[in-house]
Amino acid sequence: MNTTTSYLGLRLPHPFIAGASPFGYHVDSIKRLEDAGCAAVVLHSLFEEQITLASRGHIRHRDPLDQEFAAALAEFPAAGEYPLGPQEYAAHISQAKAAVRIPVIGSLNGTSAESWLSFSRLIEQAGADALELNLYEVVTDLDVAGLAVEHQIVDIVKEVKGTLKIPVAVKLSPFFASFGNLARQLDLAGADGLVLFNRFYQPDIDIKTMRPSPQVDLSTSAELLLRLRWLAILHGRVRPSLGVTGGVAVPNDGIKALLAGADAVQMVSALLRHGPTYMSAMRMGLEHWMEWHKMTSLDDVRGRVSLEQTKDPASFERANYIRALQSWSR
Repeated sequence: MNTTTSYLGLRLPHPFIAGASPFGYHVDSIKRLEDAGCAAVVLHSLFEEQITLASRGHIRHRDPLDQEFAAALAEFPAAGEYPLGPQEYAAHISQAKAAVRIPVIGSLNGTSAESWLSFSRLIEQAGADALELNLYEVVTDLDVAGLAVEHQIVDIVKEVKGTLKIPVAVKLSPFFASFGNLARQLDLAGADGLVLFNRFYQPDIDIKTMRPSPQVDLSTSAELLLRLRWLAILHGRVRPSLGVTGGVAVPNDGIKALLAGADAVQMVSALLRHGPTYMSAMRMGLEHWMEWHKMTSLDDVRGRVSLEQTKDPASFERANYIRALQSWSR
């Protein structure tokens, strides 16, 4: 049975890889992921704010030591609170590459097309097999138009692709008026992969302190459906590899993602819950399902439930929306 797949031009023995998580903080835990059967590993993100603080002493163009900006920047972690600084991150990649044989993918998390992106060259020089750009931002400026946000994202990708020789994946949120068009723009900008989707961490409110209460909850299978929709819409219609992250909690979730069109399935929450050895359950679940369906290759699975062969995807989506509403009965 052939479960090999290609992701970002990297040939992998199966589609299940470890996404960015605390497992990436230490070489020993990266080695554990390899020993457990992960096909590749994405390291935790290095943040734009870390890089600009280390290189220029500024966060978002502001000096944290200036009293005028102290309150606005007070919520950002101090430099020493991050697991690794910029230079340590590059060295960490080199050490990880020396310790494991699976592909090691670096990660940068930022919001602007500025000088911090030059750090991507150091990630490449350190030996990373690819780079994941984690473009996460909640736009709170009411004067910023959606088109301006999209242009900024595309400009970031163009700048990085003009700098690097290694593959570049773009990790995105789903909250765009026409996500498919943005995917097409990123395709034209040279992105080698699209990762669907970043999770918006929505803070709760502590009614005792009357302050926001940020927290990270592990994802569940309930989050997968939005990702399945866009995998199915994009499969076969854009050039970049398609990765899925978020909502893959059990083997059936991974199978659904592949049927929708995913080339790779990133695992984070399930590995944090069950440990790296859970990767074998994911792989065995896929193999048993393929055997039951008498499928000999992952090519027989990928995109089988996508919209690639649908003549009118818009009508298909609209019809299923109406059908879902009409199916409700008390």
